[in-house]
Amino acid sequence: MTSKTQLKQDRIGMHAVLGAAALVALSAAPIAAQTGGIPGVVGSGVESELVQEGFTFTEGPVGTADGGLYFSDIRVSRVFHLDPAGKITVVRENTNGTNGIALTREGELLFAEGGGPRISKRGRDGTISTVTDRFEGKPFLSPNDLLLDARGGLYFTDPGPRPVVPGRPTYVFYLPAGAKEPIAIDTQVPRPNGLTLTRDGRTLIVDDTLNPTVYAYDVQADGTVKNKRSFAQLRDIPSSAESGADGMAIDRDDRVYITTVAGVQVFDAAGRYLGTIKSARQGANVAFAGPDKRTLYITAREGLYRIKTLAQGPDRLGK
Repeated sequence: MTSKTQLKQDRIGMHAVLGAAALVALSAAPIAAQTGGIPGVVGSGVESELVQEGFTFTEGPVGTADGGLYFSDIRVSRVFHLDPAGKITVVRENTNGTNGIALTREGELLFAEGGGPRISKRGRDGTISTVTDRFEGKPFLSPNDLLLDARGGLYFTDPGPRPVVPGRPTYVFYLPAGAKEPIAIDTQVPRPNGLTLTRDGRTLIVDDTLNPTVYAYDVQADGTVKNKRSFAQLRDIPSSAESGADGMAIDRDDRVYITTVAGVQVFDAAGRYLGTIKSARQGANVAFAGPDKRTLYITAREGLYRIKTLAQGPDRLGK
């Protein structure tokens, strides 16, 4: 999403630090009305609200078992934690442009370091180590989003940095538990970005930042995939514009939530469009969190937003 040069320039331009004093908490301020609602998802008249602003490009949200949330700020290379009481603290600095974040059963954090480029892990003692950093002997381009499966394997996307270079390879990877090098499971998505698994783990869903088609794959016993097909078509994408399809989440009824240039678009388990959730800024990623997973958090540029939902997040760790 962001080149190494741009990451460096952005860090300098942010006056070296984005301290807590620079962040403005506006938890009670409603931002954008969700008029009309979406049956089973968001009630009529429910509004999204700003949790906090003062960031530069928020991303990578993932809910914790106690109702908290981790999220990243790509361009200043930081990872934050929102605790159940609403306090936000920095939990990692110098993250090499970390984008997506995942949680392991052991309480470790996994990071997709776009500027690393690698998948790294923070152990419970705070030690940072490399999980994987190359494919077929070559360094990754710029890992973007990632998701653990029930086997302990890891799905992640590597679309490469911006700007888009025609003909440059892109990848959807699967890293089996304990492996050092991933398997390329798709190299034909123009710019793969967000991904999720259905609750039963049998279907992988991947979107494309450039185009409106969202793809589905049948997951095999070894974590690889087959039967690639169209899962859904994004709506209301301006003519000749990128879809902006980015991060995604799934709820307990296998409804899929995808951030796009038009808002957070919601689809049912069969890929039928249900409606769009709006926030004041264009969302980059989404995750369910809160003690009952009935709050949808939206990372959107300089802000972190949330909206109360009728839907409930999946009954699994993280996303």
